[in-house]
Amino acid sequence: MKKDLTRIPDLTKEEILAIVRRAFEFKAKKDMGLRYENLLNGKSVAMIFEKPSLRTKVAFELATSYLGGIPIFLASSQILASGNNERGRESIPDIARNLERFVDLILARVYSHDTIKTISDIVEKPVINALCDKHHPTQALADLMAITWRKKSTNGLTVAFIGDGNNVATSLMQMCAIVGMNFKIASPKGYEIPVSEQKDIEQNAIQNGVSSVFLRDPNEAISDADIVYTDTFVSMGQEAEKEKRLHDFKGYQVDDDLLKFAKPDALFMHDLPAHRGEEVTDAIIDGPKSIVFDQAECRLHIAKSLLSFYLS
Repeated sequence: MKKDLTRIPDLTKEEILAIVRRAFEFKAKKDMGLRYENLLNGKSVAMIFEKPSLRTKVAFELATSYLGGIPIFLASSQILASGNNERGRESIPDIARNLERFVDLILARVYSHDTIKTISDIVEKPVINALCDKHHPTQALADLMAITWRKKSTNGLTVAFIGDGNNVATSLMQMCAIVGMNFKIASPKGYEIPVSEQKDIEQNAIQNGVSSVFLRDPNEAISDADIVYTDTFVSMGQEAEKEKRLHDFKGYQVDDDLLKFAKPDALFMHDLPAHRGEEVTDAIIDGPKSIVFDQAECRLHIAKSLLSFYLS
């Protein structure tokens, strides 16, 4: 049966842990100077990028090349947009059916989860969601690797997310529930993780003896946290809402005054790009507790692991 990664619950706990273990194997090889393995043996990966990217684009292009595959980057202006750069040059189903005849895997970084679902439903080749409006599963896998790297064991850890209940927060919540970490989030009213997503993961948390807690107060959320995580308050496509969002998120910035409520050995995480001075201060993101660039590096190792998982 075809296997896709459209959201974290598409994977079992065992599969998640196996992907992270394999990622650490790739990291060890890279640290020893090994840059090329012919695991993909010329298989091709179509990379649809409707949204801009630094880490995802570089990680998956390099990973495909390092593993002996062929990366094919497809920007929105090439396949999704018409001549005046508006949607409609060709339907998503037609694009997917064409690509399926050429490539072995489709990676898509898009605005709408409906686009991911449409591609996944139509093609028989594996599909990886590299970000959409509702989920960011590849980021959550990299986050788990980074936490494991720096904390050694994730069992029973508490992850506190401060800010918008967005795609990153949703995938992180799902990851915590499945692998066995407590999750707390503080968000202003109107910016919560969707209730449907909260309820969807409840049983996983119960089975693993952990909790998912949804709060308003950042101080309460961060209390006794092992990991403190935030994301930009104004994501791509939300620029018109910037003034309102910055007003609504006043008091949610991760700074020295907030971080002192976490455990003394707590680590700070951010999926990047960061809007310094908005959701986080320079002192925190550049400070000794920050592992944001470890997270970024993990994107490459996870990309290799995912490609080998789905293609080799």
